[in-house]
Amino acid sequence: MTGRMKERLAAGEQLLGVLVRMPAEELVEMAGMSGIDYVLIDCEHGPADLIPLRQHITAAQLHGMDVLVRVGQNEPALIQRVLDHGATGIVVPHVDDAEQAADVVRTARYAPVGDRGFATYGRAGRFGSVSVADHLTADAEGTVVIVMVESETGCRNVDDIVSVPGVDGVMGGPADLAVSLGVAGPSDPSVVGALDTVRAAVTAGGRVWLEIVSGEKRAQEAFDAGAGLVVINLSHVLMELFGALRRIR
Repeated sequence: MTGRMKERLAAGEQLLGVLVRMPAEELVEMAGMSGIDYVLIDCEHGPADLIPLRQHITAAQLHGMDVLVRVGQNEPALIQRVLDHGATGIVVPHVDDAEQAADVVRTARYAPVGDRGFATYGRAGRFGSVSVADHLTADAEGTVVIVMVESETGCRNVDDIVSVPGVDGVMGGPADLAVSLGVAGPSDPSVVGALDTVRAAVTAGGRVWLEIVSGEKRAQEAFDAGAGLVVINLSHVLMELFGALRRIR
């Protein structure tokens, strides 16, 4: 039950999403009703309970949104369940080299690309009502695999990472990269420069760049710089709103 994200990206569309860390499907529905293209559900730094996760995926798809799920590092079982529940794709953190990227693809995709366990009786297979052939076609044409480069090692190996077949896109991790480089924060010039280099390598390799931003202005800048996917950190937006409301007093 993959969506149209892969098709739309291939057509050159730039898609806007929101990053959701809190278990509240109403937020997902509100995003869908507003016309947001996709939601990125964060199970790395947010709750990873499967029942609310399934509800979030269902809510998004009812409103025509694609769903990406960021899993934790080295969580192949969660990748399997997320995709069986009907997510469009996955985002996997802390990928430092081509071997790790290939492991991600192997876990997320059916044969012959990978070795993901096959089943049609979950949500993704419409509870067994689709044929094996159609289910395999949906995986081949729709499943999106994005890896995160967020360390000095990953930046150094980015050309090898983007050359791995089955990797559809790359997301930068500015906060983790700052820690890896031993600098104060994501705005440090060394982090900005490293991510610029990574983004250029991703674009040159024909992959999609996914950038996380804090608001409207940065989202537009990311699109102008060529990002195919931009995701706004909803927690940051809400905290800014609460701060503005507090200043009313």
